[in-house]
Amino acid sequence: MKNYDVDLIRRDFPILERKIYRHPLVYLDNTATSQTPQCVVDSIVNSYTTTKANVHRGVHTLSQEATELMEASRKRVRDFINASSPEEIIFTRGTTESLNLVASSFGGQRLEKGDELILTEMEHHANIVPWQLLRDRTDFEIKVVPIKADGSLDMDVFKSLFTDRTRIVSVAHASNVLGTVNPIAEIIAESHRHGVPVVVDGAQAVPHMKVDVRSIDADFYAFSAHKMYGPSGIGVLYGRKELLESMPPYQGGGEMIASVSFERTTFAELPYKFEAGTPDFVGLAALHSAIDYLDRTGIDAIAEHEHELLQYTTARLVDEIPEIEIYGTTPGKCAIISFNIKGAHHYDVGMLLDKLGIAVRTGHHCAQPLMHALGVEGTVRASFAAYNTKAEADAFVDGLKRVVSMLV
Repeated sequence: MKNYDVDLIRRDFPILERKIYRHPLVYLDNTATSQTPQCVVDSIVNSYTTTKANVHRGVHTLSQEATELMEASRKRVRDFINASSPEEIIFTRGTTESLNLVASSFGGQRLEKGDELILTEMEHHANIVPWQLLRDRTDFEIKVVPIKADGSLDMDVFKSLFTDRTRIVSVAHASNVLGTVNPIAEIIAESHRHGVPVVVDGAQAVPHMKVDVRSIDADFYAFSAHKMYGPSGIGVLYGRKELLESMPPYQGGGEMIASVSFERTTFAELPYKFEAGTPDFVGLAALHSAIDYLDRTGIDAIAEHEHELLQYTTARLVDEIPEIEIYGTTPGKCAIISFNIKGAHHYDVGMLLDKLGIAVRTGHHCAQPLMHALGVEGTVRASFAAYNTKAEADAFVDGLKRVVSMLV
């Protein structure tokens, strides 16, 4: 790939110089969290050492500077996902809190006894449990779209699930286990044809592809900073302004109010109505740096690089390790390889790879219903990012062959 210098990119990530058990670190757990470039770390240090003061509440210089940094990040996110207004960008602690906010506030006023919500078999627990908590209070029905053998959604079943009682669809843009990239624009268009709004879990999509919330006509879109080279504890919820304005606050406290008395409280305008308490303004300033880094590197170039690594690694695994079973084979999937070794437990595979300096994820990946559909307790998951190399892919495959020789 022209103009993509992965060796130069790797210099931006100091942790990649680490050794694990005397082996060079091969970090392939990017779906869980990505590593952080030095420019983002520098942004955090700069905030703590030059502009740390509570935002929106002070007339003094430090407070105003911190506020300006935070609101500049809001505008940066607006531009990054092509939202219409900064008011449509709500800052949260992560994708999980964003989805809980929508379920509690939007779902709480929209879903009644006898209503229906559509989810999919591949959802992360963060897009299942909040709806179940609401269902247990409200007594609506959850309908589930199954997956096909290749890991794609059964769109015919999806279309058949709509009734006049369908109120919300909530779906992952990309699976954190299978790598499947769902046809989100088609899903939203079909839902809107029935007058049904759509909540999108974009945690696995935003780091790997250009997301335009207006182009796909999203109603809500949630994602996290820590999966896109940013700080932990920072999340984003995009929502259409008219929907956010109609929703009650998710939490109460400081900042989200207009006035408070013991008789009555009135709430602040968007986006502050949903941002109770002191935000992580340091992390939010760093989110700006992470988005800048993604843009400088080029999201399309990153996606192409990751896809090349995915194809190369998958081919080697299939050709050289007959004991492997890979889950999720849809074309255009994210750079995620979930697999098991026949005759070996996924946990043992992950532990032995770690002894070789290779970091992968094992377990159910917060997707137990999907594991049930696949007929397994868990999998090993390797996932790629902008800084991974072909040499690391080789180290992973060769290390896995060594592990297989020990376990099978």
